[in-house]
Amino acid sequence: MHAHAIRLRARHRGFTLIELMVVVVIATILLGIAVPSYMQQIRKSRRTDAKTALLDLAGREERFLSINGAAYTATPGQLGYTGFPITVGSGYYQLQAPVICPPNCAAGLPNPSFTITAVPLAGTSQVNDTSCASFTIDSTGRQTALDTGGANQTALCWAQ
Repeated sequence: MHAHAIRLRARHRGFTLIELMVVVVIATILLGIAVPSYMQQIRKSRRTDAKTALLDLAGREERFLSINGAAYTATPGQLGYTGFPITVGSGYYQLQAPVICPPNCAAGLPNPSFTITAVPLAGTSQVNDTSCASFTIDSTGRQTALDTGGANQTALCWAQ
């Protein structure tokens, strides 16, 4: 009877502390890999809000020009908005007021022209998106994106 009791006890032992610690270490490693990758994918998906809003505002500028003649506008009411900056999408980006030419003409842009920029909204996790810190579109249709250091990241940021 004594041998039978030992066999029963051996079958119902449970986990040892070492086995439990191995599981905790493996779970920690997996989380350390998965969470940053997940956050990067979330940031990439939020970029779509900024790009869509820029394209929409550029379209509104073009409609304004076609109806009103020789100039674009930075007046929010004339573009269907209440004011600038405009928080867009899920609240992670904002559109800055369009820069209109004239009077503020950027090199290489025709007269009249506009430039619109979207940046991550301060205080949101999107400001940690160092690869694509700002998106810009102008009246010629040129799309650009810069990282936090000011380097051109257009191919990376607008392609996604």
